[in-house]
Amino acid sequence: MSSPSPAVPTAASVPSPAAPVTAAAPVTAAAPTTAAPAVSARVGSARAVSVGPTVAELLDFVRSAAEDEALIASLPLDPEGRTWVRLDGPGGSEAWLIGWPPGTGTGWHDHADSVGAFTTASGTLKEHSLAVRLPTDGWKTLELNEGVDRSRELAAGQGRAFGQNHVHEVLNESDSVHAVSVHAYYPPLPRIRRFSRTGAVLRLEQTESPEDWQ
Repeated sequence: MSSPSPAVPTAASVPSPAAPVTAAAPVTAAAPTTAAPAVSARVGSARAVSVGPTVAELLDFVRSAAEDEALIASLPLDPEGRTWVRLDGPGGSEAWLIGWPPGTGTGWHDHADSVGAFTTASGTLKEHSLAVRLPTDGWKTLELNEGVDRSRELAAGQGRAFGQNHVHEVLNESDSVHAVSVHAYYPPLPRIRRFSRTGAVLRLEQTESPEDWQ
């Protein structure tokens, strides 16, 4: 996107594309990995337990997709707002190709219990994140401690992975250059919480479900 100490985000609604976009050709991903058989003590037999892709595998996927020039060129770009198309992520993950006009961003948000990764394919993106996990429920406003803010700049070919309940905002701070990036999450996002921030005060503004962005 436990009961940690308060942290820091800012949110604004993600700009929606001006018009529906046509899905680009899906990126072919490796089949889901399968764990070693687990023995059932109750029935005395073995059964396979499937697991989803790891964070490292998600990062490998977004890096590979970001190098696919034909895929990146297939994304419709809109100077007025972000555009996106759904991709076939590895092992049942949720993946997106996203276009960022100059001056656009996500606002502060988290990804619930999903892990994820993203890579910049063209242009440059700036990520601001919190080095602390927010309480999952039962709050509307938090005062963040000092020292929890992190920032990084991700030029074309650079990316990062993150764990559960990651809180960040992603921006294209350029005043003239469009950016494009590839993102993947597992399990598919069950919800996104959006926040606003004034100084050290973080406020929960809304919670979105998959119907709001698919």
